[in-house]
Amino acid sequence: MDKSRIITNYHQKVRNVLLYTLIFNTAVASAKIIYGYITCSIAMLSDGYHSLFDGVSNIIGIIGIWIASNPPDKEHPYGHNKYETLFTIAIGIMIFFTCFQIVKKVYDSFFDTHKVIVTNISFTIMLLTLVVNIIVMSYESRKGKQLGSEFLIADANHTKSDILVSLSVIISLFLTRAGYSYADAVAGIILVFLIARIGFKIIKEASDVLVDKICMDTSAVESVVNNIEGVKGCHDIRTRGSSSYTYLDLHVLVDGEMSTEKSHNIADKVEKKIKDEFSNVVDIVVHIEPVLHDKTKQNK
Repeated sequence: MDKSRIITNYHQKVRNVLLYTLIFNTAVASAKIIYGYITCSIAMLSDGYHSLFDGVSNIIGIIGIWIASNPPDKEHPYGHNKYETLFTIAIGIMIFFTCFQIVKKVYDSFFDTHKVIVTNISFTIMLLTLVVNIIVMSYESRKGKQLGSEFLIADANHTKSDILVSLSVIISLFLTRAGYSYADAVAGIILVFLIARIGFKIIKEASDVLVDKICMDTSAVESVVNNIEGVKGCHDIRTRGSSSYTYLDLHVLVDGEMSTEKSHNIADKVEKKIKDEFSNVVDIVVHIEPVLHDKTKQNK
C-alpha cells in the first residue's frame, strides 16, 4: 500500500470515530441543557454547555482531518498533516475557555439568589450522561492510540474533563438538596484547576509536533539499519511529525570504493526496511556517506 493510500485510510478512520462521538455528545449536551433550564440549575446548564463544546470539537476535528487528508501539492510538499495538530491546539484553547465559563458561573453563584430545583430526574440524567461520556472517552481514547491520532487522544481528554465536571455536578446536586447552597461553587473552583491541567497537556503535546520534537526511538532505527548488508554504520538520525505520520532522515555509511549504483541500491534497501519495520514512517531521506580506507596504514 503506497504512502498516500495509507494516509487517506488513516484520515477516513479518524473521521468515522469523530462522527460517532459527535452523535453521542450532541445527545448528552441536549439532555443537560434542556433539563438545566427547566430546573434552573446553573450546574447542569454549565455542564450541558461544556458537553456542547465536545460536540463542537468533533465538528472542528472533522474539518481539520478533512483538510489534513489533502495530498501534498506544490505549496505543501510535505502534505497537510499539521492542520490536525493546529486543530488539536484549538481543542486545548476551548478547554481553557470552558474553565473561564465555569469561573464566571462560580462568581455569579455567590450573588445569584434563584432556587435550584433538584429532582430524581436530575440525578437520572446526570448519571446516564456520565455513563455515555465514559463509554465515548474510552472508545475515542482506544481508537486514538490504535490509529496514532493526536487529535482523537486530545478529544478523549476533553471528554475526560466533561466527566470530571459531571461528577462535580452530581455531588453538588446532593449537597444542594441537603441545604449546602455553595457546594456547587466550591466544586467548580476545584474542577477549574483539574480541567486547566488537561488543556495545558494537550497544547504542550501538540506544540511538540509543531516545533519538530523527536517523535520516535532513533536507537531502534539505528539497530535496524546497521543490520542491513553493505551498511557500515549510520548517524544523525532525525525525526519529526507525530506518532501517526513520521518523517525521518539519516546518514548511512558505505564502503568508499563502492559504485554509485550500489550505494543507491543500499539506500533503497534502507528505506524499504525502515518502512517495513515502522509503519508510522511516511517519508525517508537517506544521505549516503563513503567510508574512506586509510591506504597508508594498509601499506604498512
